[in-house]
Amino acid sequence: MRLARAATVADVMDLHALVESAYRGDSARRGWTHEADLLDGQRTDPDMLLASIADPRQTILLAEEDGELVGCVLIEGRDDHGYVGMVTVDPSRQAAGLGRWLLEQAETLVSRSFGFDRARMTVIAQRTELIAWYGRRGYEDTGERSDFPYGDARFGKPRQDDLVFVILEKSLPSEA
Repeated sequence: MRLARAATVADVMDLHALVESAYRGDSARRGWTHEADLLDGQRTDPDMLLASIADPRQTILLAEEDGELVGCVLIEGRDDHGYVGMVTVDPSRQAAGLGRWLLEQAETLVSRSFGFDRARMTVIAQRTELIAWYGRRGYEDTGERSDFPYGDARFGKPRQDDLVFVILEKSLPSEA
């Protein structure tokens, strides 16, 4: 049985392990959405996750199947939109619809709980397959770009010097 719930402080260590396993290193290469070829180092750390959990404008939504943590997504209320980020699925469970389900849960939260009619996200430009996946789910390239935080090891150690974020946006139905 699949369940979505908000992360708590008690979830931080398991959540951190899940995110790192899906984005970095050899474990991430078992899935198709990793950044392991673009970045070394960490994707996040326990302190960053704790800060998100403590922030009333943010929610980290966890996906559990039969009591096991299998995915997560960060939702944040910003000035005029909801931000969706850190979409994470256990690499061994990717390509089974869990990412799509998590994204739908996040969009519902953006609309119903945060009251926004659009969701935005950033994706590293070199992750063309992932950008295309989001495109099939209604996200469009805004044409805007955002700099990668070079020099801030909290976000990883780039393996190349041309990383930039593509900003994607999706209009949400009012009853999402």
